[in-house]
Amino acid sequence: MKIYCSGIGGIGLSAYAALQQALGHTVSGSDRTESALLDDLREQGIAITLTQDGSFIPEDCDLFVYSEAIAQNAPERKKAYERKLRSLSYFQALGELSREYTVLAVCGTHGKSSTTAMAARVLLNAGLDPTVVVGTKLRELNGRNWCKGDSNLFLLEACEYRRSFLSLSPTIVLLTNADGDHFDAFASVEEYQDAFRDFLKLVPHHGAIYTHLSDTDCVRVTEDMTHAPVHDVDVLPEVELSVPGEHMRRNAQLVLGLATALHIPEEDIRASLLGYSGSWRRMEVVGTTADDVTVIDDYAHHPREISATIQAMREGYPGRRLVCVFQPHMHDRTLKLYDAFTPCFTGADLLMITDVYDARPDVETQKVSMTTFADDISRQSAVDVLYEGDLAATKERLLHDGLLQSHDILLCLGAGNITDMAREIGVAVQ
Repeated sequence: MKIYCSGIGGIGLSAYAALQQALGHTVSGSDRTESALLDDLREQGIAITLTQDGSFIPEDCDLFVYSEAIAQNAPERKKAYERKLRSLSYFQALGELSREYTVLAVCGTHGKSSTTAMAARVLLNAGLDPTVVVGTKLRELNGRNWCKGDSNLFLLEACEYRRSFLSLSPTIVLLTNADGDHFDAFASVEEYQDAFRDFLKLVPHHGAIYTHLSDTDCVRVTEDMTHAPVHDVDVLPEVELSVPGEHMRRNAQLVLGLATALHIPEEDIRASLLGYSGSWRRMEVVGTTADDVTVIDDYAHHPREISATIQAMREGYPGRRLVCVFQPHMHDRTLKLYDAFTPCFTGADLLMITDVYDARPDVETQKVSMTTFADDISRQSAVDVLYEGDLAATKERLLHDGLLQSHDILLCLGAGNITDMAREIGVAVQ
């Protein structure tokens, strides 16, 4: 089969493309900008173009798969429609690919990637040989976000955006939390949680749901589930980890529940989890500066994620000064979560905020006043806040205005291109 992937550089679609190539199909695709993910795909024999006008879609294309980031009126999607090509979104295609497997799905507002990463490590170490698709790059997968296994287990990260996960056929689900996000796609928290309920109803009676019943949102989402058993992992002991943070230990409890259900000995589960050292863009130490500043890159871009990450930094680096740089993700999202953002930086010693990363300008209707945002955060989080503008100006001020002190922790937060700044500041760790 010849498969063309529009937006192939996305963290999810890139894994799907690589997996299909490994399964013997001929895959090609397009994206907007170069990246390390594209370089790796090319090394695997996948042809990629940066021209997205539809001219590179093969004449004999059997399947056109598009990222959710590719708008319906984008040239390649229009061209595929005109040519009457079979077209699927990434999650529709992933659901089709995984349908014949026993699907182990990790869902939730926060913690999906880290929980999937921990589960992958445990399953691989136990010799269960799963196929894995995850939204981050893992050491356990040789720095990639996928692996092709030879068993019937398919471990994947299930995203709720636009109800994408409803295309999947889960057998076992790990639900991390469900407090609300993606309000460009959901009108309310209630509507958001309804999507999770619909997803959990896909679990068959012989399957299982694992979650935290100390979390009122998880209770709300699972309370009417009668078709499949709901297991409370809070009755399990916390697992010792090498990475800091209460949120990581709660993620590990979910993995303990799953792995126990798969009959992995508890001592082996605990040993694997203790050896887990994190993943790409999740509290990732990306380097140190000449002044011994530890630079950490983290994907957190939701208030609850930011609070959890700051707590983890305080736990993991006690007594050290914490300087945070936050790149807000979308104006619409920032405004809808505004009241949750302003107090979430409590615990930082200094915060710099940058211009908003405008990931989906087609849904933006208002703009955040960055100076007002900075003032409100300063008041509600009791932290000094500076707004400098774009990433280049922020980096310049950080490095040359004495804002960083020897032995500081520099925590770079956001889902956009702030990761590039973090890696530029840090000297590569050997």
